Amino acid sequence: MRRLKTRSVAVVLAAVGVLAAGCTNAPPPEPGQQPAEDAPVSLPGEGVPQVTPQPTEMTRLGDDIAVHGTVEVIVDPIADQPTIDLATQVLRMAGASEVLVRQPGQRSPEADLRIRIGGRNSPMIVKGLQAMHYGAPANMDPESYVLAASGGEDPALIIGAGDPAGVYYGVQTLRQIASPGRIAGVGVLDEPAMPNRGAIEGFYGPPWTHQERMDQLAFYGDMKLNTYIYAPKDDPYHREQWDQPYPPEKLAEVQELIGQAQRHHVRFTYALSPGNSICYSDPAHFQALLAKLQVMYDSGVRDFSLPLDDISYTSWNCSGDQQAYGAPSEEAAGRAQADLLNRVQHEFVDTHPGSTPLQFVPTEYSDVEDSGYKTAIREVLDPRVLVMWTGDGVIPPRITVEDARKAEQVWGRKLFLWDNYPVNDFDGSAGRLLLGPYAKRQNGLSEQLTGAVVNPMNQAAASKVVEIGAADFAWNDEKFDPKRASRAAAEYLAGDRFAGGEPGLTADPKTADALLVFFDLNHMAPLASGSPWQDPAPELARRLESFRAGWQNGTRDQALEDLRRYARAIADAPEQIRRGAAADFVADSEPWLTATDRWGDALLATVDGLRARTDGEEGAARDAFQRAEEAADRAGALQADPTQVRPEGPIMLADGVLDTFVRRAPSTLT
Repeated sequence: MRRLKTRSVAVVLAAVGVLAAGCTNAPPPEPGQQPAEDAPVSLPGEGVPQVTPQPTEMTRLGDDIAVHGTVEVIVDPIADQPTIDLATQVLRMAGASEVLVRQPGQRSPEADLRIRIGGRNSPMIVKGLQAMHYGAPANMDPESYVLAASGGEDPALIIGAGDPAGVYYGVQTLRQIASPGRIAGVGVLDEPAMPNRGAIEGFYGPPWTHQERMDQLAFYGDMKLNTYIYAPKDDPYHREQWDQPYPPEKLAEVQELIGQAQRHHVRFTYALSPGNSICYSDPAHFQALLAKLQVMYDSGVRDFSLPLDDISYTSWNCSGDQQAYGAPSEEAAGRAQADLLNRVQHEFVDTHPGSTPLQFVPTEYSDVEDSGYKTAIREVLDPRVLVMWTGDGVIPPRITVEDARKAEQVWGRKLFLWDNYPVNDFDGSAGRLLLGPYAKRQNGLSEQLTGAVVNPMNQAAASKVVEIGAADFAWNDEKFDPKRASRAAAEYLAGDRFAGGEPGLTADPKTADALLVFFDLNHMAPLASGSPWQDPAPELARRLESFRAGWQNGTRDQALEDLRRYARAIADAPEQIRRGAAADFVADSEPWLTATDRWGDALLATVDGLRARTDGEEGAARDAFQRAEEAADRAGALQADPTQVRPEGPIMLADGVLDTFVRRAPSTLT
């Protein structure tokens, strides 16, 4: 893909104007600081607001634009109605009393501000950018856009793109540079690093509700994610009854999801998983498969996937396959699957206008070793088919560029990443809410992958924490910073959101800080074995280590004061989150919020006991330690609700860090 950073047209900057009040994020104050990672958090440049996903290039262009009175939005046909509606909503929330939408050539002499939105090469966009002395490529790749905003005596705001999705993404960026009363005076040149970015609903256990799926699709639009793969294991017509038509009421639900995806520029990818019962050589089965895909095509779907994961190739489903491909083996399974996929690509996808290349999840999806199965796929499968891969392991501790290169060699093509994080449907994740950052995915993977989707948790709203990081990575992995992405997730859930609950242009900082404390307590991310690939509660662990050092070196008063401040932040975080965060996130997180309440009380009581001990009041210390033990026992008794998550188990929160300190401190800190 051509990258904007290599463009030959120079960006000519206006004089640097006043800072964008209300738009620039500052580092979070103590005690709710970001969980520690290897690299420091990257912050925007002077006067430049934070935008997520992080743009390819953003710079201060001029003064902020004051928003008030009548705003006129001149749009050409490239902007669809959802884009116009979003722009109107943003401008009203920013302070416009009236928003007038006009076509090029129409003008209102009474407008206080005019905004132009259209194709990059339309006359009004070309002239507008020239007048602002802002250069941008004339030919822009799909989903790319340019935004130029500058206030002063003659304020102007221009959004230009090469396709409707790019225009929509430009307006999503407008949403993030707007604050009450103003729009930041910045120039943005932006394009995605990966062409396919999003989520695959492919987990086991309690399914998302229809409303949660609708909300997720709107949220993907907010985050410039363009792919949703519909593969819910709870849908029998996706897997067990793949060859049966949907009942009318179920089909109507799926069609509503398809329409929601289209409104938010998300490609609804319909996945059909026939591997447990299909007879590859049976013409009737092939026709049943095509009939199922045809219904989805007629409903508006243009993206299709055939997952053949989690099946066996030690036996055939019919005697005809034995005759056609020989005895069951990994190589025979590969040839049979490749033949099926090629027929679907050639006889369905190629004959249905607008369809994108077929997607496929192989039976061997989680390693970089060659095999007879991979050899058959490599030699037989149409090179256009997108092959999905989970990294080197079903749940890998990291995903590197070298891993992806090795996988490309054995598959004979660049791969589409199915990232099994933050999914929590396996035994090693029992009792956990996975809110750690999207991390240990190497910068540069965008050059090696055809795209990336994450497999979320049973808890849809809580999955947004990692989904925001994944969106940031897939859009601009070159500048990706896990800490910055986690902060962005906290701010989104704390009020700076459109899809998740009531809309807003600014986040509540107290709620965002409380969420960061909560994210840290739920930072641990397990491998299939249950051992961590992201450590539990690194920020709390750092503070406890600092406390122990102070206790040992004689600065006990200061150490106790510092630890009590953070213990209070833990104890207060749940109520602040319940008051200020998105309601669906609170509902998803309630068992872990309750655990945080109790562990916060336990930590506060432990600090009180240590304070009493330093003051020589051993009786008061014993009483405080007893309160801490009782609170810890109440926390440990909490169980995950099996109707909400699979697998269920005791609620896990900062285990090995918080519980260890509370239970050992009375006997080890004397």
